Amino acid sequence: MSLLDYFRSNKKPATAATAKERLQIIVAHQRSERGAPDYFPQMKQEIIEVIRKYVAIEEDQVTVQLDQNDDNLSVLELNITLPEKA
Repeated sequence: MSLLDYFRSNKKPATAATAKERLQIIVAHQRSERGAPDYFPQMKQEIIEVIRKYVAIEEDQVTVQLDQNDDNLSVLELNITLPEKA
């Protein structure tokens, strides 16, 4: 193994794979908001603001999803990545 091979092996992860993962997240997020009511974006923002009163979080650490089924049942799903305790 040459000295150059050593430096080449420490390359950054494939940017194409990272871009693909990010695109999948964006598409899933847009699909989840497609059938959402008009008040949903404002409600999501207000929920984030309430959580911020108690915990320091970024907006990308919160996902809010509204699922509706055929039985006129709506489920609001809230996932929060909380910071670790110091």
